[in-house]
Amino acid sequence: MSLFKPVSGLAILGALLLGGCGGNDFSDLQVFMEETRARPAGKIEPLPRFKPYEAFTYSASSLRSPFQPPVRIDLTQRQKGSQDIKPDENRVRQFLEGFNIEGFEMVGVLSNNQGMQALIRGAGSVHRVKVGDYLGRNHGRVTSIEEGRVDVVEIVPDGEGGWLERPRTLSLPERG
Repeated sequence: MSLFKPVSGLAILGALLLGGCGGNDFSDLQVFMEETRARPAGKIEPLPRFKPYEAFTYSASSLRSPFQPPVRIDLTQRQKGSQDIKPDENRVRQFLEGFNIEGFEMVGVLSNNQGMQALIRGAGSVHRVKVGDYLGRNHGRVTSIEEGRVDVVEIVPDGEGGWLERPRTLSLPERG
């Protein structure tokens, strides 16, 4: 029992010391609060009016890129389009048809039992194409693949209601 007497004596001494801290003077805090309340109230400006966001639809995606040179057309040698040639609008579109053919670059060729396939870089990665695949926005169909080139035939409007077949070639770049 003598063990509990020193512990209870320390508890009483601690309580007395803490009790002595309770008599602080808060007069300086009271003066500050009264001065703050006596000041005139501030004026808050209203929020500015913002114009509502107007959505912008980019409609020039089908036009020629301003970074590509314009295509020269010789009007004396102008071909007339044919009503027999027209793109197949009912077929399922392939992924590479969503990009301009100018953005593609041939980087290699693969050959196996099923024939040759070309490796085309564009649209963020390298893609395999074979004869009969489509690429480019103008209904471009791969017609032949050789060691250093891919031949594509595009079907483009002639401006007078007909369609023209336009051959294009993607070649391997020269290594120097």
